[in-house]
Amino acid sequence: MTKLNGKIALVTGGSTGMGLATAQLYAKEGAKVIITGRGEKDLAEAKKLIGENADAVQGDISKLADLDRLRDHIEAKYGRVDIVFANAGGGVLVPIDHVTEEAFDKTVDTNFKGTYFTIQKLLPLISKGGSIIINTSIAGSKGLPAFSVYSATKAALRSLARTLTTDLKDRGIRVNALAPGHIATDIMVKSGLSQETVDGINAHVVTQVPLGRVGQSEEIATAALFLASDDSSYVSGIELTVDGGWAQV
Repeated sequence: MTKLNGKIALVTGGSTGMGLATAQLYAKEGAKVIITGRGEKDLAEAKKLIGENADAVQGDISKLADLDRLRDHIEAKYGRVDIVFANAGGGVLVPIDHVTEEAFDKTVDTNFKGTYFTIQKLLPLISKGGSIIINTSIAGSKGLPAFSVYSATKAALRSLARTLTTDLKDRGIRVNALAPGHIATDIMVKSGLSQETVDGINAHVVTQVPLGRVGQSEEIATAALFLASDDSSYVSGIELTVDGGWAQV
């Protein structure tokens, strides 16, 4: 039997990278998977990759009207959601003296506000015994250059996972954080760094990671499956770090 047979799962930011890899694995394990993303083309391509168990809703988690539309879609079509992987995120990575109000707001609105209200809006639909997984980052506990705003939002999400664990305990909803390390995705390029800079960061990080390599999106997906499934039935409030040991030693 598959681990998520009959489950309804939402993966925000599920059209690329870690979100897509997780959505594919959830579907393989028997779940009906709803993915969100801002780009219509990426969503369409992701839906094909995931297969017949995929559903896609275009939207931006930083816009509450889009979250309302997502909630209404899930309620009308499925009536509930069992798993929420609040994965969507991003931001602008620049040193503090170059952070503008616009860049600050963009990062906070996407990572913290967007994740917070994703959970709040969907909470009435989350079934008893459901699982909420919040994508944080080892940036929330490490001091990385040019990450001041991004890291602060990820630290806030780690705190949110703790608080929601107690807020939702009477409903039997488990809440956990999943903290990726340095994973091979395009997030740094999308956040404004040049490919040359990204290549330099990758080369440096590999020297710091005990396992000696960059992580893969599929390795985040398997951790997200653990937190979504009954394999983690007595796990709540943790931050599961998947970073090759980088932030651990």
